[in-house]
Amino acid sequence: MTSALHTSALTSLPLLARGKVRDNYAVGKDRLLMVASDRLSAFDVIMGEPIPGKGVLLTQMALFWFDKLDHICPNHLTGEAPESVVTAAEVPQVTGRSMLVKRLKPIPVEAVVRGYLAGSGWKEYQDSQSVCGVPLPAGLKNASKLPEPIFTPAAKAAVGEHDENISYEQVVQVVGPELAAQIRDLSLRIYKEAAAFALTKGIIIADTKFEFGLDENGTLTLMDEVLTPDSSRYWPIEGYEQAFATGTNPPSYDKQFVRDWLEQALVNGKPWDKTPPAPRVPQDVVEKTAAKYQEALTRLTA
Repeated sequence: MTSALHTSALTSLPLLARGKVRDNYAVGKDRLLMVASDRLSAFDVIMGEPIPGKGVLLTQMALFWFDKLDHICPNHLTGEAPESVVTAAEVPQVTGRSMLVKRLKPIPVEAVVRGYLAGSGWKEYQDSQSVCGVPLPAGLKNASKLPEPIFTPAAKAAVGEHDENISYEQVVQVVGPELAAQIRDLSLRIYKEAAAFALTKGIIIADTKFEFGLDENGTLTLMDEVLTPDSSRYWPIEGYEQAFATGTNPPSYDKQFVRDWLEQALVNGKPWDKTPPAPRVPQDVVEKTAAKYQEALTRLTA
């Protein structure tokens, strides 16, 4: 198992921000170096224990998808080597886990697409038979495949706060009708193509979220990460039918494994209230999570 990088510490570039997983550095005025750490966040809380190799796996998977989807829309990759903008001593911190990208004007909306009913969508459906204002047929169950994928956006929250589901009409208010329609239609197209491909590899992508920005010409551009187990719900096809039949969450390649453990975790003898500090994640959960990320990448790219 590789050594873990919880937090990068580059001094040759100005640090702009630390997200839940990525550390972003300025490269001049028009580029960013995004370093994917091995940090793990769940319920919008960063765990104290990193997952060794996770940042490398996430980056390799994002690069795989950016390449596969670049005929659909432009992305933020510059094509330049991340190692070229740091000192020789800092190369080990960025190799394999970084992307050198264009600096875009980010759109403050998470473009969420759901092909299956799970997580917060399932909870919302039980209350209102809809998700983010999108009405759904009666009689769906946990992990049901939806008749058609749906666009269910969220407002991006600050680190440590929860993203808030919003309606499509609210997206229109934020970015205008033309850009809102473009984001929705592009998100659905990307999801459908990616989900169809993943299925040929024995993986169900139940839902995912995309982030977009505008370049200097106002062109809508796919950014951040794309279709990784951190931003998507990945289910292996085997085991899905049985889980669906019993109404349980299907086994997953994503953070659901850690979330399920955290739901049972105790802090001072009481269930964890999902606020910092997080419970200490046991070594066996760390190792199993790392193995799930690795298996997802191996299956997808084999």
